[in-house]
Amino acid sequence: MANGVVIRELRVGNLNMLGNTETLTGIYKQQVDSAYLNSNGLSDDQQGDKNHHGGPEKALHHFASEHYPRLRRALPEPAAEYCQPGAFGENLVTSGFTEADVCVGDIFVLGEAVVQISQPRQPCWRLNLRFGIPDMSQRLQNTLRTGWYYRVLQPGLIRKDDILQLMERPHEDWPLSRVLHLLYENTLDLNALGLMASINELSPNLKLLAKKRLESQQVEDWGRRLFGQP
Repeated sequence: MANGVVIRELRVGNLNMLGNTETLTGIYKQQVDSAYLNSNGLSDDQQGDKNHHGGPEKALHHFASEHYPRLRRALPEPAAEYCQPGAFGENLVTSGFTEADVCVGDIFVLGEAVVQISQPRQPCWRLNLRFGIPDMSQRLQNTLRTGWYYRVLQPGLIRKDDILQLMERPHEDWPLSRVLHLLYENTLDLNALGLMASINELSPNLKLLAKKRLESQQVEDWGRRLFGQP
């Protein structure tokens, strides 16, 4: 893979109502020329659910723009029309990196900041409201193309047109495509789960998920996350 990609768009969002609901969201992000990246995310970037979005392990969201044409072909209108860069609330819009090209723990220089990949995104029910499709979160999960998050190792100013430049790759055998395959397809590969649980650079919540599957030899219920079910 190439060592770096250009940040074509940098996006932050204020809180707005999600669809025709009373649910607050920061998914509708607007382009900015620059923003300061701290340990919890970009300055002026807001999240409607801070328990599951933003924070140290999800400070920065990246979604591969390569996925949008495929999604547009697969979705009905008007959801297909929504599938443009920024639709999934990503902070970074690029071409050149997908889940197959980046690995857990990858460290990048980005402007003045240094960031590290912490985990793939786990789609949630808010996407169903965003796209007006009751199973949009499930559809995205099934594609294994969900985007990913970074933690911040060094805060700093980042700008549109900065290059996300790879510095270090501690786990070249753990591309995010492998993590997603284990999370959602080959879900009870106990050997792989044991390896995944031992990756120090993986977010604590996914390490815990892997350990629970190992202990119970069962897959956790996805209903609440995907559909808002209790």
